[in-house]
Amino acid sequence: MARCVIVGGAEIKNYELIRSYMNKNDYVIYCDCGLKHREALGVSPDLITGDFDTHPKPEDTSNVIILPREKDDTDTIFAVKEALRRGFSEFLLVGVTGGRTDHTLGNIYALMMTPDGLIADDYCEMSLIRAGETVRVKAGWKYFSLLNITGTARGITITGAKYNLDNAQITSEFQYGISNEVLSGEAVITLKEGYLLLVCVRL
Repeated sequence: MARCVIVGGAEIKNYELIRSYMNKNDYVIYCDCGLKHREALGVSPDLITGDFDTHPKPEDTSNVIILPREKDDTDTIFAVKEALRRGFSEFLLVGVTGGRTDHTLGNIYALMMTPDGLIADDYCEMSLIRAGETVRVKAGWKYFSLLNITGTARGITITGAKYNLDNAQITSEFQYGISNEVLSGEAVITLKEGYLLLVCVRL
């Protein structure tokens, strides 16, 4: 099945970079004022969602889900849920970080809803490492960071990095896994229990 791309309304400066993440067969959902990125991204929407409190409602509403302004879900979270309901399992989220910190944090936590999700912005990539997974970080990133976003992450092993770990843990209260570096080739991360947010920084 095609991947679902969700476009939010946060700032995008490097459109060329963000376009490089997108594929011609992606299913693209624009969320409310995410529509301001449509022309620069050069990608037409397959679906538009929103309460349109920050962007004019499209004249053609044939592919639009109009949401109430008073609701539990943000427009972006609704889009993720709607895509999951339609059977998508792979996600790319762009225009969802920066600006309002509350929305940024909510959108990052949305990765926990997706079986396979990636957030890309002008500065980094963010993805989730789940228990039992092995993830490889290729050389070329300036830094990579591991942040525990719920409970306690246990059994963390890192090899091939400036700061390696062996069966360690990171709690939500003490985030010491920030600004690591790949020494050469790749760093390998394994996790036995919990969740880790992997942030790969390009600057």
